[in-house]
Amino acid sequence: MLRYLPVLLSLALTVYCTVDVIQTPEAAVRNLPKLAWLVVVLLFAVVGPAAWLIAGRPRSGRRAIRRPPRPQGPDDDPEFLRGI
Repeated sequence: MLRYLPVLLSLALTVYCTVDVIQTPEAAVRNLPKLAWLVVVLLFAVVGPAAWLIAGRPRSGRRAIRRPPRPQGPDDDPEFLRGI
């Protein structure tokens, strides 16, 4: 069983990184396009996922794309004002 552990860990890391690449927004991916990262992660067993975690994944705290703050009241909301 112990000889299968490296293969299972490599497979788990590849699956984790594949899901992470797919769920990461295109604008947040660093250094390569999202499709290129997906190919790298899937083709290179240990090196691809490690490269994604080090060089491609968004930095912590910047996972979500920054959006402008939402209007607080109806008079600050352009959508509401257009409907009047």
